[in-house]
Amino acid sequence: MTIVFNDPVNLMSYVTYVFQSYFNYSRAKAEKLMLEVHEQGRSVVASGTREEMERDTAAMHSFGLWAACRRSDQGDAP
Repeated sequence: MTIVFNDPVNLMSYVTYVFQSYFNYSRAKAEKLMLEVHEQGRSVVASGTREEMERDTAAMHSFGLWAACRRSDQGDAP
């Protein structure tokens, strides 16, 4: 899975934009995930194969977001 973490740099509107533009999520889903990142400190934004999640994590980094790729059986704890 790909996890995005809260950071002190990016605006909530920008994080929503990234989720919409990269993952093709609806505005409602992108805002829900952004609020999880903001309020809970992290959110699982995607799941799939290891290769897909590594690609998504690299993409989040290219947008300037803090992200990590984890196996789903590891949970979402840092």
